[in-house]
Amino acid sequence: MPGRRGGQKEARSDGDEMKYAGEATMKTRMTAAMCGLLCMLLFGAEGAACGEAPPAFAVEVEGGFVWQTVNDVQIPNDAGGTRFSIVDVIGSGPYPAGRMYLTWNVNERHGVRLLLAPFSVTDSGEISVPVNFAGETFEPGVVQATYLFNSWRATYRYRFKSGERASWWIGFTAKIRDAKIELDQDGATARKTDIGFVPLLHFAGSVRLREGLFFVLDLDAIAGGPGRAEDVAIKLQYAAGERWRFSAGYRTVEGGADVDEVYTFAWLHYAVLSAEMGF
Repeated sequence: MPGRRGGQKEARSDGDEMKYAGEATMKTRMTAAMCGLLCMLLFGAEGAACGEAPPAFAVEVEGGFVWQTVNDVQIPNDAGGTRFSIVDVIGSGPYPAGRMYLTWNVNERHGVRLLLAPFSVTDSGEISVPVNFAGETFEPGVVQATYLFNSWRATYRYRFKSGERASWWIGFTAKIRDAKIELDQDGATARKTDIGFVPLLHFAGSVRLREGLFFVLDLDAIAGGPGRAEDVAIKLQYAAGERWRFSAGYRTVEGGADVDEVYTFAWLHYAVLSAEMGF
């Protein structure tokens, strides 16, 4: 497992290492496929869709369901903590999720965007071995687990390419991470909360496939040091007149940190629908 340290207590069998290797391989292949698709669209399409300026203001509401394939935790990240999987405890989902974007396009080139993306799930399941978490020991049996990961972001972006077929943006995102992991069992409760700032790179684009139909890509990500964060969406978008756009697609959120205090990595997959109004 990435970042594994000597003397750690494990809540999984050695046979699960094959599953982790498979998950890592799948993530690598998906990343490579997305990068290939991005390069093909970026270099194969000439330049906002239909050559129009974006609306001065836009509001987009996105909703759908999320599945978790990885949600591994160890707190503290040393011999005093047990590494366990929230997926193994409460299952993979699906769980409802939603977010809202507020966009101000200052002019045809410069834009500012705010994102409100709350997410929280609380459910009960079983652990098969003792788990030491955040100073408490939880015995085999039923536990209640809470995973909260709210994301509040502000993005500045610059439209560096604009033409009849496509529009591309690049910029920077300031993210406030509001996270909590909590276990509860027969009155014994332990939790780890974290509020922090994360700088991200932003990249987005829209390619016209035919009149009124677009391929949309949206990415906030950073990697390096002890952690990483990625939020990538690919959608098909339909323009219903001048003000409304409706989209459907896939979003993935992945990331975490491996530091002395905590080990936590999650990989979430969303099936989403969204509606955007420009004015």
